[in-house]
Amino acid sequence: MKIKLTLVRIDVRHTLHRLMMVVVLTVLAAARMDAQTDSIAKRLEPAMEATDSLRRELGISDKTVENKLKAIAESPLLLNDTVMKTKKKRDWATWSPDPQRALWLALVIPGGGQIYNRKYWKLPLVYGGFMGCIYAMSWNNMMYKDYSQAYLDIMDSDPTTQSYNRFLHFGMTITSANEERYKKIFKSRKDKYRRWRDMSFFCLIGVYALSVIDAYVDAELSQFDISDDLSLRVEPAVISNGRSNNPIEGSSIGVNVGLRF
Repeated sequence: MKIKLTLVRIDVRHTLHRLMMVVVLTVLAAARMDAQTDSIAKRLEPAMEATDSLRRELGISDKTVENKLKAIAESPLLLNDTVMKTKKKRDWATWSPDPQRALWLALVIPGGGQIYNRKYWKLPLVYGGFMGCIYAMSWNNMMYKDYSQAYLDIMDSDPTTQSYNRFLHFGMTITSANEERYKKIFKSRKDKYRRWRDMSFFCLIGVYALSVIDAYVDAELSQFDISDDLSLRVEPAVISNGRSNNPIEGSSIGVNVGLRF
């Protein structure tokens, strides 16, 4: 028991001794830092006094300086250690479009994929197709409504509804002799313009789909290697015919054609 107590006493003494050494070193380091700080402050005192005298001569108050320092501290220009990173300009000579982005732009904005791919010459084709389909759909819808109303008027027995007269030639009138013929004419034209209106709508969807496909394919092919070396190479080749495992009997002599583009 005595031996154990003696050992414990020795460990405690060593530990206290180490702790005292750490405290002493820490105090010395802090004193040294304070001394260095005081030395730097003494060196800066002439510059600070000159700055204060210049500020008093210019009539700048302490509150103005404080507000300016506060505004500078809160400025977003001080982010990232007050270093403004200039955005690197894109090299259009080596730039290639992203197919996924071109696809989504073409889906959201008609012609947006062509603009993103920098194929501006395709915009008149895209927008021309859209405008042509919209005009055809509007025109056919108007004619369908007019002939539908004319067909309804000629089919009823009300003499006051005669909107069909504006479709007749000058000097022509509808009588009992030609009434059935005009009924067939108005019905066929009504159905024709309705069919053309629906067809114009599907053409509009087709132009939209083609613009999207064109934007995606154009972006994909922007990275396609197009070489100027166009060559056709013809050379003999040994082709396996699968008749036998023997290399001599199971092989045939043929011609290999290679096209490079």
